[in-house]
Amino acid sequence: MLNTVYQLKAPRQFEAVFKNVELDDRHLIVRPTHLSICHADQRYYQGTRPEEVMRAKLPMALIHEGIGNVVYDPTGTYEIGSEVVMIPNHPAEEDDYIAENYLRSTKFCGSSKDGFMQEYVSLLPDRVVRLPEGIDKITAAFTEIVSVSYHAISRFLRFSHGRRTAIGVWGDGNLGYITSLLLKKMLPDSRIYVFGVNQEKMNDFSFVDDTFSVSEIPDDIYIDHAFECVGGGGSGKAINQMIDYIMPEGTISILGVSEDPVPINTRMVLEKGLHIFGSSRSGRKDYEGLMKLYKENPDIPFYLENIVGTQFVVHNIKDLTKAFETDIHKMIGKTVMIWNE
Repeated sequence: MLNTVYQLKAPRQFEAVFKNVELDDRHLIVRPTHLSICHADQRYYQGTRPEEVMRAKLPMALIHEGIGNVVYDPTGTYEIGSEVVMIPNHPAEEDDYIAENYLRSTKFCGSSKDGFMQEYVSLLPDRVVRLPEGIDKITAAFTEIVSVSYHAISRFLRFSHGRRTAIGVWGDGNLGYITSLLLKKMLPDSRIYVFGVNQEKMNDFSFVDDTFSVSEIPDDIYIDHAFECVGGGGSGKAINQMIDYIMPEGTISILGVSEDPVPINTRMVLEKGLHIFGSSRSGRKDYEGLMKLYKENPDIPFYLENIVGTQFVVHNIKDLTKAFETDIHKMIGKTVMIWNE
C-alpha cells in the first residue's frame, strides 16, 4: 500500500514522499486524525538542535503526539474505526529492570524514526491504546505529554518517602499545568503548590492549593517534594530554588529538557540528603494507567481543554507550515492539527 509521508527535509522545509506500507498479519494500520505539536518538534523545525544532530536525523516525519482511527487490523485486537492513541515508543527488546522508554535500542517516532505526519501509520497492536468513549479529540491529541507526567508521578510514588503533605511544581507552562493537575488527582490529600513567573498563566491553575511567583516566595513556605517543569535556560535556577525550599530527604523530579548542562547546588543536595531523578517519555503501562485515571476522574480532560491553543485543519504542506509557524509565537497552549490530508 502506497503511503504519503510528510518529512522535514531541512529547517522550515517539508516535503511529501511516498513509501510502501506492507500489509502483513502482525501490524494494524491507523489513520491519524488529530496531531499535536511539541517543543521537540519545534527544535527540529526551527533547526535549533546541534548541526550534527540535524544531519543525522533529517529527513524525518515529525510529531509523536496523536490519535487516529484503526482502518486495518489482521490480528482482530481492535474493531475497524476504533479511536486510539498512538504510542511513539517502539521497543526492540524487553528488560527486567529497564522500562521500554529508557532502553537505548528503543526507537521513538519523530526522533529516531518517522513520526505521525503520515497518511497511514503501521503499528503493532501494543503500540496503540483505545481512547475512553466520548473524550474530546482535540484534548486527546496531546495524550502523550500527559502520559509523560503520569509516568513521572508513578516513578515519584516509588522513589519518594511517604510524607507528601506539600508538593511543589516549578513551571507555569503546559507541562507544569498537566503535572500539577495529575498530582492533585492522584494525591488528593497533598497540598499542591505551583511556582511560576506569569501570574496570568497561573490563574488557570484553579485546582491547586496555591500559586507563587518565584521572585516572591514567602519565607514560611516548605515542601516535602518537588517537580521541575521549566526546562531550557531557566531549569538551573528552578532546581536550585527547589533545593532551597525542600525539606531534608525530599525527592526532586526533573522533567524539563535543557540542551545545555545545568549547574546545581550539590552542597545542599548532600547536606539535605535529597533524591533527584529524571523522567523522559513514557510506556504502554503509563497510557493504560492514564486512561484508567481519565475514567475515574472525567473532569481531567475538561481541565486539559484549558491548554488547547490554536487548531488548524491541515490539507497540505502550506497548512502544515502555517501551523508550525503559528505555534512558534504562541504564549501557552497546545497547537493541534486536524489531520485531513
